[in-house]
Amino acid sequence: MSHAILAEGLVKRFGKTTALDGVDLAVRTGSVLGLLGPNGAGKTTAVRVLATLLQPDAGRATVGGYDVLSDGHRVRQLIGLTGQYAAVDEKLTGTENLLMIGRLLGMPKREAKERARELLADFGLSDAAGRATKTYSGGMRRRLDLAASLVGRPRLLYLDEPTTGLDPRARLELWELVRRLVTTGVTVLLTTQYLDEADQLADDIVVIDHGKVISTGTPDELKSRVGGQSLTVRPLDAGHVPTVVSVVGRVVDSTPEVEGQRVVAAVSDPAALPAVVRGLDEAGVVVTELALRSASLNEVFLSLTGRPAEEDEPAVETEEVPA
Repeated sequence: MSHAILAEGLVKRFGKTTALDGVDLAVRTGSVLGLLGPNGAGKTTAVRVLATLLQPDAGRATVGGYDVLSDGHRVRQLIGLTGQYAAVDEKLTGTENLLMIGRLLGMPKREAKERARELLADFGLSDAAGRATKTYSGGMRRRLDLAASLVGRPRLLYLDEPTTGLDPRARLELWELVRRLVTTGVTVLLTTQYLDEADQLADDIVVIDHGKVISTGTPDELKSRVGGQSLTVRPLDAGHVPTVVSVVGRVVDSTPEVEGQRVVAAVSDPAALPAVVRGLDEAGVVVTELALRSASLNEVFLSLTGRPAEEDEPAVETEEVPA
């Protein structure tokens, strides 16, 4: 199996704080690896080490077969990086931003112009190409930022929480752009706190907490480890909630919980669903919602870390770059 990124035992400390504590990563070529964790877990520090912006205190890593320490200049030729906040120059137009990057990468002016035109078209920004980016919406800026990271045609793309602050429509648009990139053979390392984002995009997932890898696997593998399924019932009449609790409680092997007008219970036997349907019918209860589903990534995250993904903790990561 070919791996675009391999990291073994990465350690990074900032004073008394250990941001990475022996992290191992393996990213398959042409795939998306989702790196999940709460704020301060070490995600951005890992990305910065793999981008050669930070030197690890211990461990080793290769990107595209090149060591991030001894062959850092080669690594930088292979990667594109999009951080948590758009890094475009607001005073320049969309075309000027991409042209500037192309020229900084050593492209001849004509080639840089053609690459800028091509990317603006691919990202749906042609109509805004001549406008100052300060007039762009948040979603447009993120698309331009992603386009900027692709000017040099990188084989690997690091996306560090790329949809932070975007509205739902802009997030969906960015997801579709990432999918398109992967079909062209680009390998993506994605850090995110949005578990639905990882579920949608990632082929493999690594969960990191307090600088350590605590679980790895595909989204489905992680869900299966939590085990069981969840049954949700919402009666049409709120007055029937106690009846639903009674019916569900007789069928399942766990105590149902009431969440507003919904009754939720853990289920280990799929045959419980038809049994509940029969019980509700006999009790004369009409429902507006009846669902049996597998564990979500949010439940996986909660099980692994003891807290939901959106819960913040004091950040231990830093923007320090070694001299």
